[in-house]
Amino acid sequence: MASLNAITNYVRMTDDIGSSGQPTREQFADIAAAGYQVVINLALPSSDHAIADEGSVVTGLGMRFVHIPVDFAAPTIADLRQFIGVMEAFRGSRVWVHCVVNARVSAFLYHYLSKVRGLPETECRSPVLEKWAPQMDDVWKAFLALDAAAVEAA
Repeated sequence: MASLNAITNYVRMTDDIGSSGQPTREQFADIAAAGYQVVINLALPSSDHAIADEGSVVTGLGMRFVHIPVDFAAPTIADLRQFIGVMEAFRGSRVWVHCVVNARVSAFLYHYLSKVRGLPETECRSPVLEKWAPQMDDVWKAFLALDAAAVEAA
């Protein structure tokens, strides 16, 4: 089995949550072999390196697949609430979350881990988020600034 570290921007956020940029077909087998049970894709189907039949690839490996397409130029609170609902539905499972480069995922996981799971701020900010923050546009700065009341899952 190849190392998960070979997957673009792989970050192990918690014992049960891994995140990355877009894995290759072959890397989904590595994710399954590492014990992940669920894959959540936040990228658009038209994103760079998207795999048209990703759902079939993932489910063929025995994992569950959820696609929540989030427009990178316009993430919404509704997208975030849907994501939180899915994460909560699979709590207790090992979940892998990806997008194109792990930027939007790092922002979504920041809110989930800090506001839903109540983890300390330092454990909620991935290295990808830290690297992206200085060049983040106003849309994402506003998204990250959402308070707990706005983030609460529906």
